[in-house]
Amino acid sequence: MGQANRRPTCAADSFRQQMRDFLLSRPGVFRSVNVANHETIYASGDQDDTVYCIERGQVKVEVLSPQGKACIVSLYGRGDVFGELCVSGLLDRMETAVAMEEADLKLIPRSQFLMCLSRESLLEGFVKYLATRLADQQQVILSLTTRECEYRLATTLLKLVQRLGRIDDHGVRIEPRISHEELSRMVGTTRPRISVFMHRFRELGLVETSVDHFLIVKKNKLNDYLAEAVYA
Repeated sequence: MGQANRRPTCAADSFRQQMRDFLLSRPGVFRSVNVANHETIYASGDQDDTVYCIERGQVKVEVLSPQGKACIVSLYGRGDVFGELCVSGLLDRMETAVAMEEADLKLIPRSQFLMCLSRESLLEGFVKYLATRLADQQQVILSLTTRECEYRLATTLLKLVQRLGRIDDHGVRIEPRISHEELSRMVGTTRPRISVFMHRFRELGLVETSVDHFLIVKKNKLNDYLAEAVYA
């Protein structure tokens, strides 16, 4: 397996490391659970006052439109916190969280999470972490409202490279495996259109599939493709 794709240190990375260090210093204090690939952690409408921290694995969070169409709004990996909306006092989940691969999670009750933020000097890091995520969500909204689907897909692939990428001999490998259906829910289009765009990207040499069926992204070529689109 290749080395993890290195990214500049940012507020989100710093908070992830703080959370890992904090949990390692408190073994056995918070309940741990193992969830299987594709297992639902919580569903929209569930009453749940737990904040989750990922020790291993990947989790996707999706919401349903009034028409019942699912949209993946976030992907989380090791060190990420999710389910934090319960901190606001809203105990009814507005979204559904599903494991994208087998995952180990720490479950932190809302009251204890708030206490830890205050007592363990984690509050500032958590606020910056949320601000970073808010900025990411704003970029997603901007892309959905101003860019064509094909370029939204290219942007989505680059975000996946940043969050889930590992250096590969042929480019950057995205882990775990992400289906065209999942990509369609991130981009906001149909699965057949994603298949057409991905076929075009393969013809252009922007992506390929490894022998073990992982998606390989040619990061520099994809960046050039988007840059040319801006000035076209």
